[in-house]
Formats: sequence, structure tokens, C-alpha cells
Amino acid sequence: MKKHKLVFWCLFSLFILSLTSCASRKNIVYFQPDETELKSAYDANTPKLLPGDILTISVTADDIRSVEPFNQLSTYQNVVVNNTNPFLPTYTIDEEGEINFPKLGRVKLAGLTRLEAIDLLQQKIGQYVISPGVQLTIKNFRVTVMGEVVRPNTYLIEDDRITILEALGKAGDMTINGVRNNVLVVRENNGVKKEYRVDLTSREALNSPVYYLAQNDVIYVEPNSAKVQSAKYTQNNSLFISIASIIITIISIIVR
Repeated sequence: MKKHKLVFWCLFSLFILSLTSCASRKNIVYFQPDETELKSAYDANTPKLLPGDILTISVTADDIRSVEPFNQLSTYQNVVVNNTNPFLPTYTIDEEGEINFPKLGRVKLAGLTRLEAIDLLQQKIGQYVISPGVQLTIKNFRVTVMGEVVRPNTYLIEDDRITILEALGKAGDMTINGVRNNVLVVRENNGVKKEYRVDLTSREALNSPVYYLAQNDVIYVEPNSAKVQSAKYTQNNSLFISIASIIITIISIIVR
């Protein structure tokens, strides 16, 4: 009889444990329905060019020869610069926020969006060339994804427009142990780092100022309590096993 009671309580305990360990849908599902009014956050939070950004810039026009002074050729180039040329020259925005551009000299681009920088260069080059076209790409736009994701890493971005969801997608999405309602985004602006917390289980995240990421943003997904407790248990379990092994060894020596 006692044996049956013992089995019953063991099974009952396992049942209760399984209930408490099950993840809630509320903690897992992204963007759960609510009354949040969605608005476009990109225009208000478009990434700005920063000192240290590396740019590729090429200038085109109907008269190809008229833009040759604006296209700095590398040693390997003997053809007209175009968007597919692997030897496009690069320009690094210096600490003053400027680049040294052929013919134009020093041009301040820091603080402008990519499209604003293109407009500015077109205006300046337009003083010499009729209807110039400017192609500008940020070569070192990168974001870092850390913590409870499948593939934590630093990712180079080909465009200047990427959302926090796309960055998490590049990292293979969060693991089941990631805390979705408290994702940390660290952003540096003018040498000052600022932290943002994003609740990806709420539609309000779509209006967050960090929904669209800026270059060098860092995303950190913290582990949930189950993962933390599991890590503690693993550490303690290893310690207990080591102590037990030592005790058994000592006893075996004494017995001999």
C-alpha cells in the first residue's frame, strides 16, 4: 500500500512540475493583438551617417567624360566607374564628420541620412555637371546580435535599412529560452551610449525608435528564468558529483 502511495505522489509531483515548466503563449508569441495604433517609425528614425562610416560613392551623367573628375579611380581601374565595379573607391568620414571628395574638397556628411547625403552631393556636383547621378553605399553598416539567439554574431548589412526583426532573423531568431518582452538594444550616438528596451510580444514594438536599427547597434536577448535555473542546476550538479567522487575515493582507500 505504501508503495502505491509513493508511486502516486511521484507521478503527481511530475505532473505539477510539467505544468509549471510549460511556457506561456503570452511569453512566446510576437506582436499579440492589442489596441496599439501603428505608425511609420522609419522616417523619424532613419539612420544618420556617423564619423568612421566607410562610403563608396560613384557619379554618373549622360556625358560620361564630364564626371571623370568626380570619380576617384583606383590603381586597378581602367573602366568607367559603375555600381558593379569591385574596385569602387571608398571614403571614410573623419572625426569632423567630413570626407575629402574629388573636385569638391571637404564635404560634411555626418548627421545626414544616406538620401540627404546623395542630395547634397548632387547639388554640389550639379554646379559643374548637368543632371548628375550619385550612388552612395555604407560599406561598414553592421549590427551585433547576442544572447539567446541561434547564431549570435556581428552582421554586415548591405542596405541602411534593417529592422530588429530582420536582424533577429539573420541570427536564426530567438531560442525558446529568450525573453521576448525585454529585448535590449544599445545604440551609440555622438559618443554617448543609450539603452532601449523592446517588448516584442506587444505591437507597440513596431513604433519603437529602435525598430529600425542604426549602424553599430547591439541587440541582446536575455535568458529566461528557466534557462538561468537550469544553468545553476548544472553547475551545482557538477559540483556535487565532484564532491561525491572524492568522498567515494577516500572511502575506498580507507576500506582497503
